[in-house]
Amino acid sequence: MLNLMRKNAGTWLIKILLGAIVLVFVFWGVGSFRDRGAGLVASVNGDPIMIEEYNETYNRLLEQIKQRYGNRLNDEMLKMLQVKKQAMDQLIEKKLLLTEANRLNFQVSDEELSSSIKAIPAFMDNGNFDNRRYRAVLAQNRLTPESFELKQREFILMDKIRSLVSDSVKVSDSEVEDSYQWKNSQIKIDYVLFDPSLINDIRLSEDEIKAYFDTHKDTYKTEPKRKAAYLQFTPEMFHSKVSLADSEIKDYFEANSGEFNTPKTIEASHILIKVDQNDNAELVEKAREKALMVLKMAKAGKDFAELAKQYSDDPGGKNGGHLGTFKRDDMVEVFGEKAFSMNPGEISDPVKTQFGWHIIKVEKVNEASTLTFEQARPKIINKLTNEKAKNIANEEAFATYNAALNAETLSNVAATLKQQLFITEPFGRNGPTGVKNPVKFGAVAFELSPNAISDIIDSGDAYYILQVVEDIPETIPELDLVAERVRADLTKEKQNEQALKDARQCLSDLKSGKLLKEYQGKKGVKNGSTDFFKRNDRIPDIGYEREMSSAAFGLSSEKKYADEPIKGQKGYYVIAFKERKTADPAGLADEKGQITEMLTTQKQRRTFEDLLTSLRNSGKIVVENGYL
Repeated sequence: MLNLMRKNAGTWLIKILLGAIVLVFVFWGVGSFRDRGAGLVASVNGDPIMIEEYNETYNRLLEQIKQRYGNRLNDEMLKMLQVKKQAMDQLIEKKLLLTEANRLNFQVSDEELSSSIKAIPAFMDNGNFDNRRYRAVLAQNRLTPESFELKQREFILMDKIRSLVSDSVKVSDSEVEDSYQWKNSQIKIDYVLFDPSLINDIRLSEDEIKAYFDTHKDTYKTEPKRKAAYLQFTPEMFHSKVSLADSEIKDYFEANSGEFNTPKTIEASHILIKVDQNDNAELVEKAREKALMVLKMAKAGKDFAELAKQYSDDPGGKNGGHLGTFKRDDMVEVFGEKAFSMNPGEISDPVKTQFGWHIIKVEKVNEASTLTFEQARPKIINKLTNEKAKNIANEEAFATYNAALNAETLSNVAATLKQQLFITEPFGRNGPTGVKNPVKFGAVAFELSPNAISDIIDSGDAYYILQVVEDIPETIPELDLVAERVRADLTKEKQNEQALKDARQCLSDLKSGKLLKEYQGKKGVKNGSTDFFKRNDRIPDIGYEREMSSAAFGLSSEKKYADEPIKGQKGYYVIAFKERKTADPAGLADEKGQITEMLTTQKQRRTFEDLLTSLRNSGKIVVENGYL
């Protein structure tokens, strides 16, 4: 178990633990339920879950979601994500696992606890556990060693349950073989595509347009808008108030010398002959031979860009394989090492990376350089001036904010302080034009009550204080204002209906004995046959269509047609089985380890979920009102 803890010091267990340490206490109260007061929120088999524990878990989850979604997060999304339920589920599962660990008589020795804590990077200094750092980190996060170590014991106990589940899972050879065949078998299909956009004989009456609008009015609502007055404080406004001593400029140069070093860069192009990481040795060698063939043509004088357009599997091949200018560390290690050892005009032998075989042509080498003090001086002056001007802008914003605390309008504040007042045009939640970081500006504006004056908004490059001067609610416009949109939407709906109707008729005809070729050349219809493709491949001539791929692999010589037309990106497809090819058994050896690992992980997850379900069903769980 100690080895497991050390091995996974950076994985889920420690991440959850450190998340609990850092995030919960830093963001205490953000969206929390502290107003409900202390008390019991749930119990699991008689073991209580208290409000403090619930708040910790809820706030940690909320902060993780905030980091993921940023400014897009709103009340509607929070409801959809069910953060309250997630928090409660986590706590219930924790209690269930600890109860099960107790039933199994699992223990955590002092040695296990000590080793697990010493393996946490947050408590290390130069790779070694530092007791003073340990206590300082806990103190900064309002934790005592006793409370933290109790949490850690619980984490280890839960990990022991997970390990017990993981160790019980086995994957048989037949499961691996079935998975290999499922993944690598291939199929060909015939298809007929009914493209709605090609149906151009739709005729709409005015009554139809009006009826459609009447039943879809909410679709055409105007978004709510606001109009704001604001004061702005940008660094540029205060440049004239900044003065710099020569000693400041010199001190900055000496303290930040690395800032004026430009690393070596090169400009290059490449041709990629793609190799999948799961390809066997034969396919890898075949790709290398193709790369050598292309290399021979390049060295014989054929235009490298044209060869890239013709042979490269990289999307950039369409642009002649040009990679632009890059630093050594911008590329994977093997590629960067080779490219930076070459001279301008040189073409490399094939270089193997995880993406395949690369042929590199270096076009230009930009050697590393360092600016002298005199060369760096203008850049330093500009940077220090902006920094000082921003500080002055910040001070001016705070002084103005204090003056606005008891003011009724920003216009009065602006007049008293002789500042320019700006008035926006009506804007939506994405904010107005003319301000820096308009999304943040808009978010603040829509949180304010009409006529309320905001706190200082830090947009990064400027500070703002705003007042909402007009609230424009959403409205349903008159039909004549959106008639063209309504007509276009109804036309598209009718086109889709007709395409689906035609596709269903086609499918019925085929099942009755009609031949696919009879649809060749019909208006708005495209016939075709694909090459072989695997389940997760791009379908040749069609593209990535997961629903179609799934339906195709459900077909056979006995069941030649799908039950229904399939909606794809380009329209409705009627597909028919053509040919199936099983995977080559010889390739199993190369994929066996990877497939076994994948199946083991899947079975471990399912087994653990089954355990939790069983514990839930057999346990007594009581949740107080308002916490789900």
